[in-house]
Amino acid sequence: MEHMVEIIVPIASFLFIFLVVKALFDYRTRQKLIEKGLVDEKVKYLFAEQVDFKFLNSLKWGMVLIGLGLAVLLGELVESERSEEITIGAMFVFAGLAMLIHYGIANRVSKKAKSNGS
Repeated sequence: MEHMVEIIVPIASFLFIFLVVKALFDYRTRQKLIEKGLVDEKVKYLFAEQVDFKFLNSLKWGMVLIGLGLAVLLGELVESERSEEITIGAMFVFAGLAMLIHYGIANRVSKKAKSNGS
């Protein structure tokens, strides 16, 4: 199990740093729009649309984390000298499958929202 910590900690650290940097850039962008007085109905609509689809982002990361958890579980269940390689490979496969499934769901939801909004 110690070898899994060596894999999971860097991935979690990278994800955390990415999310913090993204939040800072989003905040700065909003502040610049407000300072320049560019906040009108179009900009409000743009940010409101992101809020409506925020649950899709949570869905995506939930699916990816479940996939990674399943991969770690699979790696622990496999009694082999190559269990580390199997675990890492399964992590990529399950995370990729989760992203593909999310894409299909998000695409369907987006088309449904566009047809309802038009």
